[in-house]
Amino acid sequence: MGILRRSSTSGGVPKGHCAVYVGESQKKRFVVPVSYLNQPSFQDLLAQAEEEFGFDHPMGGLTIHCKEDVFIDLTSRLRRL
Repeated sequence: MGILRRSSTSGGVPKGHCAVYVGESQKKRFVVPVSYLNQPSFQDLLAQAEEEFGFDHPMGGLTIHCKEDVFIDLTSRLRRL
């Protein structure tokens, strides 16, 4: 159903997807379905990131400060829904 892709370029986001930057110190770019934004577990992760870091980031996109493996685990569970 959903696709999670790590992307090294800044372009090429397919329709219905969005790019997010994930990581604690070094950020990696992932392309995820926008439908993930409606999932309560994804919204919880965004709320934690906003509370701790805000949303004003130099990356120019949605940045989630968490361990990469935590993000991958969450999106893996969302794909199975």
